[in-house]
Amino acid sequence: MKLYFAPMTCSLSPHIVLRELGLPFELVRVNNQSKRTADGHDFREINPKGYVAALVLDNGEVLTEGPAILQFLVDQVPGNTLAPPLGSWERTRLQEHLNFISTEIHGGSAPLFNAQIPESVKTIFRHTLFKRLDYLNQQLSARDYLMSRFGVADAYLFTVLKWLPTFAIDIQDWPALASYMQRIGARPCVLAAIAAEAATQPV
Repeated sequence: MKLYFAPMTCSLSPHIVLRELGLPFELVRVNNQSKRTADGHDFREINPKGYVAALVLDNGEVLTEGPAILQFLVDQVPGNTLAPPLGSWERTRLQEHLNFISTEIHGGSAPLFNAQIPESVKTIFRHTLFKRLDYLNQQLSARDYLMSRFGVADAYLFTVLKWLPTFAIDIQDWPALASYMQRIGARPCVLAAIAAEAATQPV
């Protein structure tokens, strides 16, 4: 498999999960501006949507969208603990978490990257995002992970919460989230994924 990634994007979450599962893969960096890949391709020919992550399977199929990639990956390794079994109530709960992260945290943060959006408008997005962070802080004050143990939803949430300093948002304002980030960030596979991405050359 090939995982197409760009630094400081949501592609870090499937990268973490690939390492947690011990699956073999090739990491390919993408320039988000030029859409060129480190192996010399136009990324839009791989993913016409034009953004990472994209997972190219050994049979040539291309899978995009983080929550779909994460669930596909865990289902390749029977018996792993990163997601509940397909068809279980707990798997439905996982999908609830993934959708919340995707729409409310990931999607809610995206406008803050856009330099063309006026600060007055960004203030509205920040206010909504802060309410979502309040909710997560309350949930994680009573447990270490989103579910009973570390899983794919945690890899995704960790990835998007890492963006907060970019927006001058101090996660220490949410103590349970700050502890959560330290806990996830200390995992060997998380450290390895971050280090591997940092070691790649700009495209």
